[in-house]
Amino acid sequence: MKYDLSDRLVIGLASSALFDLTDCDAVFREQGEDAYRAHQETHLEDVLDKGVAFPFVRRLLSLNDLVDPSDPLVEVIILSRNDPDTGLRVMRSIAAHGLHISRAVFQQGRSSHRFMPALNMSLFLSANDSDVREAVADGLPAGHVLKTERVDDDADQELRIAFDFDGVLAGDSSERIFQNAGIDEFRAHEVLNAATAHDPGPLKEFLAGINRIQEREERERRKDPAYQPRLRVSLVTARDAPAHERAVRSLKQWGLRVNDAFFLGGVDKAAVMRALDPHIFFDDQVSHLNGTAPATPSVHVPFGVVNAPPRAPE
Repeated sequence: MKYDLSDRLVIGLASSALFDLTDCDAVFREQGEDAYRAHQETHLEDVLDKGVAFPFVRRLLSLNDLVDPSDPLVEVIILSRNDPDTGLRVMRSIAAHGLHISRAVFQQGRSSHRFMPALNMSLFLSANDSDVREAVADGLPAGHVLKTERVDDDADQELRIAFDFDGVLAGDSSERIFQNAGIDEFRAHEVLNAATAHDPGPLKEFLAGINRIQEREERERRKDPAYQPRLRVSLVTARDAPAHERAVRSLKQWGLRVNDAFFLGGVDKAAVMRALDPHIFFDDQVSHLNGTAPATPSVHVPFGVVNAPPRAPE
Protein backbone atom coordinates (compact mmCIF):
# COMPACT_ATOMS: atom_id res chain seq x y z
CA MET A 1 0.00 0.00 0.00
CA LYS A 2 1.26 3.49 -0.85
CA TYR A 3 2.74 5.41 2.08
CA ASP A 4 2.02 9.12 1.71
CA LEU A 5 4.51 11.60 3.21
CA SER A 6 2.72 14.77 2.12
CA ASP A 7 0.93 15.51 5.41
CA ARG A 8 3.78 14.57 7.75
CA LEU A 9 6.71 16.47 9.20
CA VAL A 10 9.61 14.71 7.48
CA ILE A 11 13.20 15.14 8.66
CA GLY A 12 16.26 13.90 6.80
CA LEU A 13 19.07 12.84 9.10
CA ALA A 14 22.66 11.86 8.42
CA SER A 15 23.96 9.16 10.73
CA SER A 16 26.67 11.64 11.77
CA ALA A 17 24.00 13.87 13.33
CA LEU A 18 22.21 11.06 15.13
CA PHE A 19 25.24 9.14 16.44
CA ASP A 20 28.77 9.87 17.63
CA LEU A 21 30.87 8.55 14.74
CA THR A 22 34.20 9.95 15.92
CA ASP A 23 35.95 6.57 16.02
CA CYS A 24 34.46 5.42 12.71
CA ASP A 25 35.45 8.64 10.96
CA ALA A 26 39.00 8.38 12.31
CA VAL A 27 39.33 4.89 10.83
CA PHE A 28 38.08 6.12 7.46
CA ARG A 29 40.35 9.17 7.37
CA GLU A 30 43.49 7.47 8.65
CA GLN A 31 43.21 3.98 7.14
CA GLY A 32 40.89 4.28 4.14
CA GLU A 33 37.61 2.81 2.96
CA ASP A 34 38.56 -0.87 3.16
CA ALA A 35 39.60 -0.53 6.78
CA TYR A 36 36.41 1.40 7.51
CA ARG A 37 34.27 -1.34 6.00
CA ALA A 38 36.11 -3.97 8.04
CA HIS A 39 35.71 -1.84 11.18
CA GLN A 40 31.95 -1.55 10.70
CA GLU A 41 31.63 -5.28 10.02
CA THR A 42 33.67 -6.17 13.11
CA HIS A 43 31.61 -3.80 15.28
CA LEU A 44 28.24 -4.58 13.71
CA GLU A 45 26.73 -5.58 17.06
CA ASP A 46 28.26 -2.64 18.95
CA VAL A 47 25.61 0.02 19.45
CA LEU A 48 26.70 3.50 18.40
CA ASP A 49 26.67 6.21 21.07
CA LYS A 50 24.16 9.06 20.92
CA GLY A 51 25.09 12.07 18.83
CA VAL A 52 24.23 15.77 19.02
CA ALA A 53 20.79 15.52 17.39
CA PHE A 54 19.74 12.36 19.25
CA PRO A 55 17.82 14.10 22.10
CA PHE A 56 15.96 16.28 19.59
CA VAL A 57 15.08 13.33 17.34
CA ARG A 58 14.01 11.07 20.20
CA ARG A 59 11.62 13.66 21.57
CA LEU A 60 10.28 14.60 18.15
CA LEU A 61 9.48 10.98 17.36
CA SER A 62 7.86 10.53 20.78
CA LEU A 63 5.13 12.97 19.70
CA ASN A 64 3.79 10.25 17.40
CA ASP A 65 2.05 8.83 20.47
CA LEU A 66 -0.59 11.51 19.88
CA VAL A 67 -1.94 9.57 16.88
CA ASP A 68 -2.45 6.09 15.48
CA PRO A 69 1.00 4.49 15.01
CA SER A 70 0.10 3.59 11.43
CA ASP A 71 -0.38 7.28 10.59
CA PRO A 72 2.44 9.18 12.38
CA LEU A 73 2.85 12.92 12.60
CA VAL A 74 6.64 12.74 12.27
CA GLU A 75 8.80 10.72 9.91
CA VAL A 76 12.60 10.60 10.20
CA ILE A 77 14.54 9.20 7.24
CA ILE A 78 18.25 8.44 7.24
CA LEU A 79 20.23 10.03 4.39
CA SER A 80 23.65 8.42 4.47
CA ARG A 81 26.95 8.36 2.57
CA ASN A 82 27.38 4.75 3.70
CA ASP A 83 26.64 1.92 1.33
CA PRO A 84 23.94 -0.57 2.43
CA ASP A 85 26.50 -2.94 3.99
CA THR A 86 28.23 -0.39 6.19
CA GLY A 87 24.83 1.18 6.92
CA LEU A 88 23.71 -1.98 8.71
CA ARG A 89 25.37 -0.86 11.93
CA VAL A 90 23.50 2.44 11.81
CA MET A 91 20.13 0.72 11.39
CA ARG A 92 20.88 -1.82 14.13
CA SER A 93 21.90 0.99 16.48
CA ILE A 94 18.66 2.82 15.70
CA ALA A 95 16.71 -0.30 16.66
CA ALA A 96 18.80 -0.84 19.81
CA HIS A 97 18.06 2.70 20.97
CA GLY A 98 14.33 2.14 20.42
CA LEU A 99 13.91 4.83 17.76
CA HIS A 100 11.06 4.35 15.33
CA ILE A 101 13.05 5.00 12.15
CA SER A 102 12.53 2.47 9.39
CA ARG A 103 13.31 4.35 6.18
CA ALA A 104 16.76 5.14 4.83
CA VAL A 105 18.67 6.15 1.72
CA PHE A 106 22.22 4.79 1.47
CA GLN A 107 24.43 6.15 -1.31
CA GLN A 108 28.05 5.12 -1.15
CA GLY A 109 30.23 8.22 -0.95
CA ARG A 110 27.49 10.55 -2.18
CA SER A 111 25.28 13.11 -0.53
CA SER A 112 21.58 12.24 -0.82
CA HIS A 113 20.13 15.72 -0.29
CA ARG A 114 18.74 15.85 -3.84
CA PHE A 115 16.11 13.35 -2.71
CA MET A 116 14.73 15.76 -0.12
CA PRO A 117 11.92 17.18 -2.30
CA ALA A 118 10.87 13.67 -3.39
CA LEU A 119 10.60 12.69 0.28
CA ASN A 120 8.83 15.90 1.36
CA MET A 121 11.61 16.86 3.78
CA SER A 122 11.55 20.24 5.48
CA LEU A 123 14.93 19.77 7.18
CA PHE A 124 18.19 17.86 6.70
CA LEU A 125 20.71 17.62 9.55
CA SER A 126 24.29 16.42 9.21
CA ALA A 127 27.65 16.76 10.93
CA ASN A 128 29.22 16.99 7.46
CA ASP A 129 29.54 20.70 6.75
CA SER A 130 30.18 20.31 3.01
CA ASP A 131 27.04 18.18 2.54
CA VAL A 132 24.98 20.81 4.32
CA ARG A 133 26.44 23.66 2.28
CA GLU A 134 25.73 21.78 -0.95
CA ALA A 135 22.12 21.30 0.10
CA VAL A 136 21.65 24.96 1.03
CA ALA A 137 23.29 26.05 -2.24
CA ASP A 138 20.67 23.95 -4.02
CA GLY A 139 17.91 25.84 -2.19
CA LEU A 140 17.18 23.10 0.35
CA PRO A 141 16.69 23.51 4.13
CA ALA A 142 19.69 22.03 5.89
CA GLY A 143 21.80 22.52 8.98
CA HIS A 144 25.25 21.51 10.22
CA VAL A 145 25.12 20.11 13.77
CA LEU A 146 28.01 21.26 15.94
CA LYS A 147 29.71 19.37 18.74
CA THR A 148 28.33 19.98 22.22
CA GLU A 149 29.14 19.07 25.78
CA ARG A 150 25.51 19.09 26.90
CA VAL A 151 24.37 15.93 28.67
CA ASP A 152 20.73 15.15 28.03
CA ASP A 153 18.25 14.64 30.85
CA ASP A 154 16.19 11.61 29.82
CA ALA A 155 13.56 12.47 32.43
CA ASP A 156 12.81 15.79 30.71
CA GLN A 157 9.86 15.04 28.43
CA GLU A 158 9.56 18.53 26.91
CA LEU A 159 11.05 19.30 23.48
CA ARG A 160 12.37 22.86 23.26
CA ILE A 161 13.35 24.24 19.86
CA ALA A 162 14.92 27.67 19.37
CA PHE A 163 15.32 29.64 16.14
CA ASP A 164 17.19 32.74 15.09
CA PHE A 165 15.12 34.89 12.70
CA ASP A 166 17.05 36.50 9.82
CA GLY A 167 18.65 33.89 7.59
CA VAL A 168 16.81 31.05 9.33
CA LEU A 169 13.04 31.60 9.49
CA ALA A 170 13.21 34.68 7.25
CA GLY A 171 15.32 35.50 4.22
CA ASP A 172 18.41 37.66 4.42
CA SER A 173 17.26 40.85 2.67
CA SER A 174 17.30 42.91 5.88
CA GLU A 175 20.57 41.35 6.99
CA ARG A 176 22.07 42.58 3.72
CA ILE A 177 21.03 46.13 4.59
CA PHE A 178 22.62 45.77 8.02
CA GLN A 179 25.85 44.41 6.54
CA ASN A 180 26.06 47.10 3.86
CA ALA A 181 24.69 50.19 5.63
CA GLY A 182 24.80 49.57 9.37
CA ILE A 183 22.39 49.30 12.26
CA ASP A 184 20.66 52.67 11.85
CA GLU A 185 19.73 52.03 8.22
CA PHE A 186 18.62 48.52 9.15
CA ARG A 187 16.29 49.80 11.87
CA ALA A 188 14.88 52.54 9.63
CA HIS A 189 14.21 49.98 6.90
CA GLU A 190 12.45 47.62 9.30
CA VAL A 191 10.24 50.37 10.72
CA LEU A 192 9.29 51.53 7.21
CA ASN A 193 8.41 47.95 6.21
CA ALA A 194 6.97 46.75 9.52
CA ALA A 195 3.66 45.73 7.93
CA THR A 196 5.33 43.84 5.06
CA ALA A 197 6.14 40.20 5.72
CA HIS A 198 9.67 39.06 5.08
CA ASP A 199 10.40 36.55 2.37
CA PRO A 200 10.47 33.09 3.96
CA GLY A 201 13.83 31.68 4.98
CA PRO A 202 15.08 28.09 4.74
CA LEU A 203 13.45 26.80 7.93
CA LYS A 204 10.06 28.46 7.63
CA GLU A 205 8.37 25.25 6.44
CA PHE A 206 10.00 23.27 9.23
CA LEU A 207 8.45 25.65 11.78
CA ALA A 208 5.12 25.24 9.98
CA GLY A 209 5.38 21.48 10.52
CA ILE A 210 6.25 21.99 14.19
CA ASN A 211 3.24 24.30 14.57
CA ARG A 212 0.95 21.61 13.13
CA ILE A 213 2.09 19.24 15.86
CA GLN A 214 1.53 21.96 18.46
CA GLU A 215 -2.02 22.34 17.15
CA ARG A 216 -2.51 18.61 17.61
CA GLU A 217 -1.22 18.92 21.17
CA GLU A 218 -3.64 21.76 21.83
CA ARG A 219 -6.56 19.60 20.66
CA GLU A 220 -5.36 16.90 23.02
CA ARG A 221 -5.20 19.37 25.91
CA ARG A 222 -8.76 20.51 25.23
CA LYS A 223 -9.97 16.91 25.36
CA ASP A 224 -7.88 16.13 28.42
CA PRO A 225 -7.05 19.11 30.69
CA ALA A 226 -4.43 16.96 32.43
CA TYR A 227 -2.39 16.71 29.24
CA GLN A 228 0.79 18.82 29.35
CA PRO A 229 2.02 19.98 25.91
CA ARG A 230 5.59 18.85 25.33
CA LEU A 231 6.61 20.98 22.35
CA ARG A 232 7.76 24.56 22.91
CA VAL A 233 9.27 26.97 20.37
CA SER A 234 11.34 30.08 21.00
CA LEU A 235 12.59 32.89 18.80
CA VAL A 236 16.03 34.14 19.88
CA THR A 237 17.25 37.03 17.76
CA ALA A 238 19.71 39.91 17.87
CA ARG A 239 16.87 42.21 16.76
CA ASP A 240 15.49 44.66 19.30
CA ALA A 241 12.88 47.43 19.23
CA PRO A 242 11.79 48.85 16.87
CA ALA A 243 12.96 46.12 14.43
CA HIS A 244 11.23 43.43 16.50
CA GLU A 245 7.79 44.36 15.17
CA ARG A 246 8.41 43.23 11.61
CA ALA A 247 9.57 39.82 12.83
CA VAL A 248 6.41 39.38 14.91
CA ARG A 249 4.16 40.53 12.08
CA SER A 250 5.93 38.31 9.55
CA LEU A 251 5.28 35.22 11.66
CA LYS A 252 1.64 36.19 12.00
CA GLN A 253 1.20 36.82 8.27
CA TRP A 254 2.82 33.45 7.51
CA GLY A 255 0.28 31.83 9.85
CA LEU A 256 3.05 30.70 12.21
CA ARG A 257 3.74 31.24 15.89
CA VAL A 258 6.31 30.85 18.64
CA ASN A 259 5.72 30.46 22.36
CA ASP A 260 8.54 32.76 23.44
CA ALA A 261 10.54 35.56 21.85
CA PHE A 262 13.87 37.01 22.96
CA PHE A 263 14.81 40.29 21.25
CA LEU A 264 18.34 40.64 22.56
CA GLY A 265 19.81 43.61 20.69
CA GLY A 266 23.37 42.33 20.91
CA VAL A 267 23.14 40.61 24.31
CA ASP A 268 25.14 37.37 24.32
CA LYS A 269 22.91 34.53 23.10
CA ALA A 270 24.98 31.90 24.91
CA ALA A 271 23.90 33.10 28.36
CA VAL A 272 20.25 33.10 27.33
CA MET A 273 20.61 29.61 25.84
CA ARG A 274 22.04 28.22 29.04
CA ALA A 275 18.92 29.41 30.87
CA LEU A 276 16.47 28.44 28.12
CA ASP A 277 18.16 25.02 27.61
CA PRO A 278 16.73 24.11 24.20
CA HIS A 279 17.33 20.67 22.76
CA ILE A 280 18.28 22.31 19.46
CA PHE A 281 19.03 25.86 18.32
CA PHE A 282 19.24 27.05 14.71
CA ASP A 283 21.29 30.13 13.74
CA ASP A 284 22.93 31.32 10.53
CA GLN A 285 25.94 32.99 12.18
CA VAL A 286 28.93 30.98 13.33
CA SER A 287 29.96 33.83 15.64
CA HIS A 288 26.81 33.23 17.70
CA LEU A 289 27.07 29.45 17.59
CA ASN A 290 30.66 29.40 18.82
CA GLY A 291 29.27 30.69 22.09
CA THR A 292 26.14 28.52 22.29
CA ALA A 293 27.44 25.15 21.07
CA PRO A 294 29.39 24.03 24.17
CA ALA A 295 26.24 23.98 26.33
CA THR A 296 23.47 23.87 23.73
CA PRO A 297 22.95 21.49 20.77
CA SER A 298 23.46 24.05 18.01
CA VAL A 299 22.93 23.95 14.26
CA HIS A 300 24.57 26.22 11.70
CA VAL A 301 22.29 27.10 8.78
CA PRO A 302 24.82 28.33 6.16
CA PHE A 303 22.36 30.57 4.33
CA GLY A 304 22.50 34.14 3.10
CA VAL A 305 24.92 37.01 2.97
CA VAL A 306 26.72 36.26 6.25
CA ASN A 307 27.72 32.87 4.84
CA ALA A 308 28.73 34.03 1.38
CA PRO A 309 32.38 33.41 0.48
CA PRO A 310 34.54 36.52 0.68
CA ARG A 311 34.93 38.43 -2.53
CA ALA A 312 38.18 37.97 -4.40
CA PRO A 313 40.22 41.18 -4.64
CA GLU A 314 39.69 42.99 -7.95
